[in-house]
Parts: sequence; C-alpha cells; structure tokens
Amino acid sequence: MTAQHSPTDISPGQDDEARALRADIYALLAALLRTPPDNALREWLASLETSTDDIRFAQAWQRLANAAADSTSEGLKRAHFAHLIGVIQGDVLPYASYYREGGLMEAPLVALRQELRTLNLERSPDVSEPEDHLAALCEVMAMLVAESHPHEAGFFHRHLAPWATDCARDLAAVASPFYAAIGALASLFFERERSQLQATPHPSSQTLGMATPDVRRQPQGAGDQA
Repeated sequence: MTAQHSPTDISPGQDDEARALRADIYALLAALLRTPPDNALREWLASLETSTDDIRFAQAWQRLANAAADSTSEGLKRAHFAHLIGVIQGDVLPYASYYREGGLMEAPLVALRQELRTLNLERSPDVSEPEDHLAALCEVMAMLVAESHPHEAGFFHRHLAPWATDCARDLAAVASPFYAAIGALASLFFERERSQLQATPHPSSQTLGMATPDVRRQPQGAGDQA
C-alpha cells in the first residue's frame, strides 16, 4: 500500500499493482488488529494521503490518518488492550467462533484449522490467539491475494464474509478514535471484497509488500498441527 492509493480503486481482476495493494491492506489491518502500532507505523498512517472518487473510502482513510496524528503510542497501547484484549475480555471479541456461534473455540475454528492444513499453513509458535482471530484471517488473506491463490475467494467467503463486517462495525463503535477509524475502514474494505470476490474469484499474481504474517507456511511434509 502506498499513500497515493485507496482500496476503492481495487478489484480482484485488476493489475498487479492493485493486487499488491489489496494484499497490503489485509496485512495492514492484520498488524493493527494484532498489536498497537509502533511510532513508525503511527507516523506513517498520520501522513497518508489518498486519491479516490469514492468519498466513503476517502473519508475513512482521512479519518484514520487524523486519528493517528492525534494519538500517542502509549495511548494506543491502552486503547488496544481495552478494545481488543481486556482483563477478562475486550470491548470486541474478534473471533469467528464468537460471531458465528456465540462462544470461543467452536465449529468455525475447527473448519478453519482443517482448511489451513490443506493450504499448508500453521500458526506461528509465538502467537497465542486461536487461528480464527480476525488478524490471523487477514494475514492468511494477504498471503492468498499476494500469491493469486485459487482458494482466495473461497477462503474469504467461508471464513470472513459471514462475520468480519459485523466485527468491524462493532470496532467502529468503540470510544478510541483510532480504533473506531480502523473498524470503519475495515468494514468498507470487507464489503468491497465480498462484492468483488463474488464477481471475480481469480485475481492476477503479485507479491506481498508489507508486514510479516503470524500465520506461516508449513514446510512440505510437516505434521498436521495447526
């Protein structure tokens, strides 16, 4: 993702630059949902400028940039803990099992783990959250989009489309302007992905441009542990 583009310019059938941008947006959302941004990322977000004919996306990116500029790293650490972690639980529980079944470690996680094995993916050992965390699913999508993987559209519709927009809208309602801005942007992006991946399931190939995913490829021949 660069400061000169917006997700509204993206469709899965477009060129390599558009595909790379989609992958970068997934990776950015994953990074922001997983941990609070460091100073470098916060300052980069604050400097974002977008050019798009879609006023909703232009406003969403500008809202995020303004919130980043008005925030501090310490404040964002506290907000991330309050909204997405919590002492017992955060304001938002960003798990597929919770949104689809009302609890944690439910059938959606089982189905996801089975599919991750078929994709030769496993959870990184330093990650404690279950694989149905929204950040982890965005990481997987970043990789699938970057690789022009044939399962890209199917994975999205099976594991993100049923609940990710609802989760993002809940995040958009939290008190922190920064995390509310992330939720608003994510909601628009997921809606756009749902529409475009339904229409064009096989994008062209491009490599991922940013963020190291916490869901990683298994070596060939690795065991089935998820």
